[in-house]
Amino acid sequence: MNLNKVFIFGNLTRDPELRQTPTGQSVATFGVATNSFFTDKAGQKQKKAEFHTIVVWGRQAEIASQYLKKGSSALIEGRLQTRTWQDKQGGNRQTTEIICERMQLGPRPAAGGAPADFSPRNTGQGAPSVDDTHEELPEISVDDGEIKPENIPF
Repeated sequence: MNLNKVFIFGNLTRDPELRQTPTGQSVATFGVATNSFFTDKAGQKQKKAEFHTIVVWGRQAEIASQYLKKGSSALIEGRLQTRTWQDKQGGNRQTTEIICERMQLGPRPAAGGAPADFSPRNTGQGAPSVDDTHEELPEISVDDGEIKPENIPF
């Protein structure tokens, strides 16, 4: 069995570039940076960024170019693909890209630059908290007869 599956969540390093193939199919390319954090031998926290090239086809390419901008966050699910070509000097070149199969857009920034569904407040401790003005989720009671605790699978 073989598997070629990639999941990344990161921030765009550049705006998506939308093009059309000669047959009229839309294709967009953009870069995504993912960060990893580790502690070095000296005990100092370090951050390392990896840069990925994303290729999106069809309607998803149009959506990416319309809604994603440099700095936006996105979750990309896809597969790795390596392309080879010859440069102008005749040398062989290759690149590995992520071909996007599914894409989920991150939160859109509000006017102040913070994501629309997460508003930092001053809590006196410097930590952001969720804005209290959001609608409350309904409470589901297992005693109303519709849901029986023994039918809950977990």
